[in-house]
Amino acid sequence: MKRCAALLGGCVLSVSAMPQTAMTQTVPSFVDRELSGLVATYKDLHAAPELSHHEEKTSAFLAAELRKAGYTVTEHVGHYADGSQAYGVVGILKNGSGPTLLIRADMDALPVTEDTGLPYASKVRSKNPAGQDVGVMHACGHDIHITTLIGVARAMAALKSQWHGTLTLIGQPSEETIDGARAMMSDHLYQRFGKPDMAIALHDSPFPAGLVAVVPGPALASSTSIDVIMRGIGSHGSAPEQGKDPIVMAGEFITQLQTVVSRSVPPQQPAVVTVGQIHGGTKRNIIPDEVKLELTTRSYSEPVRQTIIEGVRRTARGVAIAAGVPDDRMPIVTVLDNEFAPATINDPALSARLEKLFAQKLGADHVIQVKPIMGSEDFGYFGDDGKVPYVIFWLGADDPQQFAEHQKSSTPMPALHSAHFAPLPEPALKTGITAMTDAALDLLQ
Repeated sequence: MKRCAALLGGCVLSVSAMPQTAMTQTVPSFVDRELSGLVATYKDLHAAPELSHHEEKTSAFLAAELRKAGYTVTEHVGHYADGSQAYGVVGILKNGSGPTLLIRADMDALPVTEDTGLPYASKVRSKNPAGQDVGVMHACGHDIHITTLIGVARAMAALKSQWHGTLTLIGQPSEETIDGARAMMSDHLYQRFGKPDMAIALHDSPFPAGLVAVVPGPALASSTSIDVIMRGIGSHGSAPEQGKDPIVMAGEFITQLQTVVSRSVPPQQPAVVTVGQIHGGTKRNIIPDEVKLELTTRSYSEPVRQTIIEGVRRTARGVAIAAGVPDDRMPIVTVLDNEFAPATINDPALSARLEKLFAQKLGADHVIQVKPIMGSEDFGYFGDDGKVPYVIFWLGADDPQQFAEHQKSSTPMPALHSAHFAPLPEPALKTGITAMTDAALDLLQ
């Protein structure tokens, strides 16, 4: 990170020292001039990832770059549910009267051991929350997001004659654990720094670099984590009649759980229930006392989410009753509110405005249509319960030639969170910085 900071030091003139010609330059010319240095920044960030809740060096680097570009910067914005401090960054550039626009970039990486073979591949290892030694990788492209934000910050400072209002740039921690945006909002983000009139973000996506996509309305599902403890009565494996087997109950629960969506949720409403982990038992000839299951659910509407939660409770209890479990050993179902992310519902009017703008600035052939997905984000927290219209749009990251070859062979490109995910930085950054800067200039009028 120090090499990256040294590399970029002095690259950006302060606004007051900027030559007059810079004040009338175009977005493409600015991006072309800055691109090679920003690609180097991206590679350094990629090689130095940090896990959620630990973005210390990444946040400090971003804060330093925003200060160089002329922004008023505050670090360590955010408090988690356990009281610990987050590494949120807020950079503000005021430019007369006008609207306030918030742009967010997330900063954290994933516990994934990189296997891309890139010369700048991450070799970082760290401890996960369970204390296990894990590889760390920007397998979701948040290094693209950070670098794009730096490029946009510089461009907007250089182009101050072309916009009016307030630009608020957010370096958000812990998106992967979906508690970073909530941590910043719970630290009175809008009360301290001003409430935006609108908020935008981008996220790289596994389609060809050079393209963007805007999804109006529902774009990403809500995410709810649920723990279920099936409690039985332990006994010897040779005498199952003397106990109540929670492993059998867990198996039946998983099977019956599939009907929660198919028989309780209207077919027109997307919904998902997945059991991701099962923990139970210590020895092959011991029937344990309990089995723990960890679930994730996805939906676009709050009524559907509540239907799923109630279905999980009802199914777990029904299985236990059918197995003859006594009342004092009924299942324990816990909804983990600190791991909840709301659905990301893009504002339709703002979506239409950005899609039209991107078609004008990038060319209609560079704007594609994509469908909503059941993945989740915490960007929706910045919408402040519907008070702030927002849009997250998608940025292509794949090598176009490789993407075309994979399409011909019907084999998918490495997905987000894959150890093989390798964005093509030059066109992805050029398109991302151009699109986001054009959006900011258009919205801050």
